[in-house]
Amino acid sequence: MKQIQINKILKENKDLFDTLERHDETMELPFQRKKINLTLSVEIINKLKQMREKTGKPISQIIEEKFV
Repeated sequence: MKQIQINKILKENKDLFDTLERHDETMELPFQRKKINLTLSVEIINKLKQMREKTGKPISQIIEEKFV
């Protein structure tokens, strides 16, 4: 394969190669999920439950959407 073709592939798929490089360093992918334990006030938990009932989304998804 010619260097020009290689550079073109690298340029077109830069985000993919960056993700793979990050995986090599950390052994994690950005779309992987991890389970954590949190301590929240009863008020916040109740608000999250209300949002879950209104939207039909899991609480974890509601929280993730606030950060993305």
